[in-house]
Amino acid sequence: MSQRLVMTPALQMAIKLLQLNKLELEQTLQQELVENPILEDSVESATLEVDTRIDEAKDPADDVAPAEDNLIDNLDTDAFFEKFFDYQPTSPNMREDADGPPFEATLTSSPSLLDHLGWQLEMADLPAHEDIVQAVLGNLDDDGYVRASVAEIAAMGGWSPLDVERAVATVQGLDPTGVGARDLRECLFLQLEHLGVDVQLPVAMVRDHLDAVKAHRFKEIARALRVRLPDVADAMAIIRELNPKPGQAFSDESPRYITPDVYIRQDGDEWVVSVNDDGLPKLRVSRLYRKMLSPDSGISPAAAEYLQEKLRSALWLIKSYGQRQRTIAKVAESIIAHQGAFMEHGLAALRPLVLRDVADDIEMHESTVSRVVNGKYMHTPQGIFEMRFFFHSGLGHASGADVSSVSVKEKIRKLIEAEDARKPMSDAAVAKNLKEGGLQIARRTVAKYREELHIPASKARRRIG
Repeated sequence: MSQRLVMTPALQMAIKLLQLNKLELEQTLQQELVENPILEDSVESATLEVDTRIDEAKDPADDVAPAEDNLIDNLDTDAFFEKFFDYQPTSPNMREDADGPPFEATLTSSPSLLDHLGWQLEMADLPAHEDIVQAVLGNLDDDGYVRASVAEIAAMGGWSPLDVERAVATVQGLDPTGVGARDLRECLFLQLEHLGVDVQLPVAMVRDHLDAVKAHRFKEIARALRVRLPDVADAMAIIRELNPKPGQAFSDESPRYITPDVYIRQDGDEWVVSVNDDGLPKLRVSRLYRKMLSPDSGISPAAAEYLQEKLRSALWLIKSYGQRQRTIAKVAESIIAHQGAFMEHGLAALRPLVLRDVADDIEMHESTVSRVVNGKYMHTPQGIFEMRFFFHSGLGHASGADVSSVSVKEKIRKLIEAEDARKPMSDAAVAKNLKEGGLQIARRTVAKYREELHIPASKARRRIG
């Protein structure tokens, strides 16, 4: 005898749906519609639909185990079948073999870096080392750099190092300028040579003082090259126009499309939460298969057992789907209750918030709230944000109210943007400025937030001229 936690199929289904965002949920529901003959998608108002509204009088725990008998008794699908059997095509000219290009002919894709380089090589007369050139192309990374040494490429086909160097030079003569370089210094050299202007100082800076260029140590460069600071500033302006990653222009990374799971709008003095169910199927149990489960249907016991199993699965899905929508709406309403000022005033009004605050508010476990906010997005008057974005730690303020770390980062970003580029603010100076505004923050915390904002240190931000 032992005690252990057993998750019922209904609870497993509820947890699975709760973790999905809208796009994933749509795919899951469509897959269930394909696999489960009991389920149907209906747009009729009289059918069994998922109610996404919040029922405040209903305990969320009641949604874990569906009441199958009540659901079956309340099924009403007559209207659907009446219209289904009476359906006629609206146009006599509708046919599957309509004229027009095939669907595949309408698809397009952007050329990759290898496609772009290969097209140029096809248009040019390649020397005898065509195989070596292809080997060089095969060792290019997404940034356009050759990541294999000459010896490694030579060993691939038994070629001589001299022939490999010639192949690399061939690739370096292609567009985009800088492709085929072995390191950053060579990449910048290739681009400076392509400019065709007086670039002796930028070349010297890249060749002999690249580390100082990266660190913006302009006085050190001026002393070493015996030139004036304004000349170094002019050379730096040229170097900044170069592209350290020429291959990124042909990156094949697909854009990430975001569909909000929740919409927030203002109605008078109140904020209204709407769960986005556009494009999601409205589920119901098929009346045809329901009749087949009646005692006088005459189907075999094996078929009846199969349909009973599919019916239970369909009911679990319908109930879990409804519970998911209600839970997301409750969490969103709780977030709005805590972050209402953000909706009107933006990042400066964002308050500290932790999962426990929302969990206590809606009387659910923190793990449930964590599943809800992970990977789901809210459309707000301030823009689209992941629901997890609203949960942040806080810093003390002289007024006694905590300030969100996101608001502090925004203050740091604005201070640095407004600084004098010739005398950038150090982390200590930023911390002092924030303390004067009543915010209790240490220098190391400023440094941490600055790094999270991908802002370089004060020495790297210094400009001259």
